[in-house]
Amino acid sequence: MGKLLNVIIITIILLLIASCNAIPKQNKVQKVGLLVEGSVHDNAWNRLGYEGLIGIGEQYDVDVLYRTEIATEQDVIDAIDDFVNKGVNLIFGHSNIYGKYFADVSDYYPDVQFVYFNGSYYKDNVASFSFESHAMGFFGGMVASEMSKTNEIGVIAAYEWQPEVEGFYEGAKYQNKDVNVHIKFINNWNDKQLAMDIYDMMRANDVDVFYPSGDYYSEEVIQRASEENVYTIGYVSDQLEIGPTSVLTSTVQHADKLYWIAAERFTKGGLLGGVFSFDFQDDAISLGEFNSVVPTLFQNEIESIVDEYMETNSLPNQLN
Repeated sequence: MGKLLNVIIITIILLLIASCNAIPKQNKVQKVGLLVEGSVHDNAWNRLGYEGLIGIGEQYDVDVLYRTEIATEQDVIDAIDDFVNKGVNLIFGHSNIYGKYFADVSDYYPDVQFVYFNGSYYKDNVASFSFESHAMGFFGGMVASEMSKTNEIGVIAAYEWQPEVEGFYEGAKYQNKDVNVHIKFINNWNDKQLAMDIYDMMRANDVDVFYPSGDYYSEEVIQRASEENVYTIGYVSDQLEIGPTSVLTSTVQHADKLYWIAAERFTKGGLLGGVFSFDFQDDAISLGEFNSVVPTLFQNEIESIVDEYMETNSLPNQLN
């Protein structure tokens, strides 16, 4: 009788295991939320975040929600509460300002995954997705240096910590050691007027290729450069259409691709707390379309160098 009972118990256990394995793995993404500082349409960076959100909704057939003008800690707390009450369990903050806010409140929402961009804060359920943007700046600097007729090129940057600024300088000097690289910092992502004042100052110093490395003001710089027949390197998105006669190429950050990566990792249970970085090798960064004024031979040279970087993770100045 004892042996028969053991057989029955083992059989039941096996049946339970089989039935559990037969249950399809549930989609862990229930609803997705997005927080942005401004509007989802006021600059290229925010538009990419919105496109990433919509892409997740379509990919996983889930509802998506977003809140605009979310910039203070209280704004963030109120938005998160609203999202969670509506069933959101994957929340994106489309800026580095959200890192501290997410880290401060994440313990109260252990079943919610928080993702933000380009920061150093993380917790068990808070992840920072960052772009390794040094290389994209390097390649942009090479193009700017090659195409300058005055040997004077300029960077209008938002902040000194942006890796693409140092990369741009290195790439420009690698391509032409005699080029002068003018660099000015606004210390603000949104000050268009100061950006244009810096543009005018650099033009007075014969700068004829600009790298406006701030997406909120890059379009204005490109449009002015087009009017004055000087060149630019686009920023964040492929901006050739904005300045067909001005933009030589663009340093593109595919933020929408990172949304897809985040959702995929989350559904597989692989998205934990931490700082994760992405580059050309992850198809998260690329150069935009080349302007036809850039010589074909030089285009091919840049593309070859990019390919080599993707294979070796080393820039040409690091290989010599």
